[in-house]
Amino acid sequence: MAKRDFYEILGVSRSASKEEIKKAYRQLAIKYHPDKNPDNKEAEEKFKEAAEAYEILSDEDKKARYDRFGHAGVGQNTGGGGFGGAGMTMDDIFSQFGDIFGETGGPFGSFFGGGRGSQTRGERGSNLRIKVTLDLEEIAKGVTKKIKVKKQVTCDQCNGSGAKDSSSVTTCTTCRGAGMVRQVRTTILGQMQTTTTCPTCNGSGQMVKDRCTKCKGDGRMYAEELIEIPIPAGVAGGMELSMRGKGNAGRNGGPAGDLLIKIEEKPHEELQRDGMNLIYDLYLNIADVALGTSVEVPTIEGRVKIKIPPGTQSGKIFRLKGKGLSHVQEYGQGDQLIHVNVWTPKNMNDEEKKLMEKLRESNNFQPHPGKGDRGFFDRMRDYFKD
Repeated sequence: MAKRDFYEILGVSRSASKEEIKKAYRQLAIKYHPDKNPDNKEAEEKFKEAAEAYEILSDEDKKARYDRFGHAGVGQNTGGGGFGGAGMTMDDIFSQFGDIFGETGGPFGSFFGGGRGSQTRGERGSNLRIKVTLDLEEIAKGVTKKIKVKKQVTCDQCNGSGAKDSSSVTTCTTCRGAGMVRQVRTTILGQMQTTTTCPTCNGSGQMVKDRCTKCKGDGRMYAEELIEIPIPAGVAGGMELSMRGKGNAGRNGGPAGDLLIKIEEKPHEELQRDGMNLIYDLYLNIADVALGTSVEVPTIEGRVKIKIPPGTQSGKIFRLKGKGLSHVQEYGQGDQLIHVNVWTPKNMNDEEKKLMEKLRESNNFQPHPGKGDRGFFDRMRDYFKD
């Protein structure tokens, strides 16, 4: 099922400011918040949908990619590959957008009496960026790359707790295990209650007496991980995909960051890319175009034979329909365009010169452009008209 437009989900225009986007998300989040709609699956899905839209549109880089490439630019079309906002859990939403209402700690603390704010997880891990270089064949068909990435992973000895053993973990005395502390302040509007992350345990609700000897209490350690990166067909150089939860591990059990993959495109030896179309320059001698011939040309799927009719003019464009690239959002297929170029010899021997002198005097070798021999731009207009 195709994803809805993020601007449509939030009900804002494409020129909306950051504040307008934030305000729109806040209104939807309040309306569909799980505490306000218990056991309502439809409301929960709308809550997640709004969070995904806000995740992209509130980030300048992601918003720019979305405006340029659509869902594909932020990895929304990977068929369960874990890209972008797809697969966002409720815990992810609460941990990432906990400050959406200001000093509430949890996203809706002051509105719902704390609600899920008390379930705050630890600090989110940082994102990682890598580059992946693809050749044209890989871009045409899509590919799964296996990349070794050195990053912070959860300590396998303490499972991220940072403690030497289970007896070394005690309940935080400041927040009593809640991970949050409440404060009541007197303002000109009266007394106001705010909820913030516990400064003693940083939101974990626990305190460590004896640290893990392997990670020194951090709960994380550096290691090399082999990651499978599914890349859809039709991506372009400069596009950036993201894999949720494949970045650095979070602290104190917090969610992992994302892995951001920048696509680089390796030039093909014979074919050039123009959006979804592929371009091939075919060079023929004057005898071939005058008499007609059959030639083999490369395509992304292998070599194919095409027929060159007698009298073909230089600049003629042949089209191999459907031999281009598929669209990254899985609709439409480009073509392969073959540009005919008549090769003019630079060096000729005496016999060849005499032959050309005779041909030059022939009436058939005088230019007689007709309706079928129009210029390059007319031919290109005809192509795009088709």
